[in-house]
Amino acid sequence: MTLTSAALLLWLTGAPPDRVDSLAALQAAIGAAKPGSQIVLKDGEYTTSAPIAIQVRGRAGAPIRIAAETPGGVTLRGTDGFDVGGDAAYVEIDGFVFAHQSGKTQVRHGATHIHFSHNVFACVGEGAYLTVAGDDTEIDRNEFRDKHTLGNMIDVRGAGSQVAQRVLIHDNYFHDFASPGPGTNGAETIRFGLSGLSLSKGLGVIERNLFVRCAGENEMLSIKSGSNIIQDNTLLDSPGAQLTLRHGNENIVRRNYLRGTDGIRIFGDRHRVDSNYLDANTGGIQIGNGDGEVADGAALTSHDRPDDSYITSNVLVNNVRNIFMERRDRGLGATRTTVAHNVIQAGGPAAYIDGPFPDAIWRDNTVWQTSLGLMPPEGGVIRRPVIPEPHPLTPEALLALIRRR
Repeated sequence: MTLTSAALLLWLTGAPPDRVDSLAALQAAIGAAKPGSQIVLKDGEYTTSAPIAIQVRGRAGAPIRIAAETPGGVTLRGTDGFDVGGDAAYVEIDGFVFAHQSGKTQVRHGATHIHFSHNVFACVGEGAYLTVAGDDTEIDRNEFRDKHTLGNMIDVRGAGSQVAQRVLIHDNYFHDFASPGPGTNGAETIRFGLSGLSLSKGLGVIERNLFVRCAGENEMLSIKSGSNIIQDNTLLDSPGAQLTLRHGNENIVRRNYLRGTDGIRIFGDRHRVDSNYLDANTGGIQIGNGDGEVADGAALTSHDRPDDSYITSNVLVNNVRNIFMERRDRGLGATRTTVAHNVIQAGGPAAYIDGPFPDAIWRDNTVWQTSLGLMPPEGGVIRRPVIPEPHPLTPEALLALIRRR
């Protein structure tokens, strides 16, 4: 027996949901919703010609819930999706298939505690699948798929110079983002901030997501704000794509597994990249060669010189390049970088640095089946490491785990 959203809501709340069977009725029910209201749209395909506007406010413990009759049973096509306005709060959107025009489902600045769960995003045309500018937005257990146009799958923005804060993106499945064309810019799978927001603290978390064949552009995950955590994600089979700390400071990248990508790239200050497992990538961990110093007045759009980065306790196996810096004309390099307690096995030389690298600390790295390269002798020892198993789960098993949570 299939448990519908309506039956589940009745069981959970003891009150019958408001069942609707048209977009007009859905909009009317949303406009009349109060804290604790439950709205269920009958399964079927619906074609929008205007935004489905949400301006209502639930409250903690009594959110307003807008759900498909069965998860995946409602498909929205047409020109628009859900437009969550700046006055909205504590609203849950659950179980829809978004196949409308890209750029039309959004959480505007001012909205708080908006929750997207168990949806499928497969929009058409250019633009972002989901744009977020409201604080405390949660995005979990969704599928983002089949994009080959400009725009992000998730675009986290803000207002003024402040990025949206405490945005939580977890347990989602992102797959099959093909590049729109050579030299593409603006097709990141997740873009978390913008250059103009980069000095603000996001306090966001991106965790336990699965990314497969996401190569819309070289920055698969593009972090452009500060004080975020990117952890426990799996990035697979995405040639040329990177997890990039492009702008901002004091981000943490830890316990991620990358295979068949172009690794991790670092710009900005006081980042921590630790306990990641990088297996068979074209690039392992790239320390950016800065072309400006934002703290000294360089443009926010510059490649900010990395200062005070910590690269520790990572495992790098069979990468074409392991820990490296590429050459840049008049590059500023990176300062005061700590590279310690990493395990590097096979692939290219353990380290290759082609730029200024003053006051670096190299300590207690283990290298096997390759050379130290430009790692100073005191920074590493060549010996057989005890390497943990690579990722214990296949993509299929990871996806099943995400869907069970």
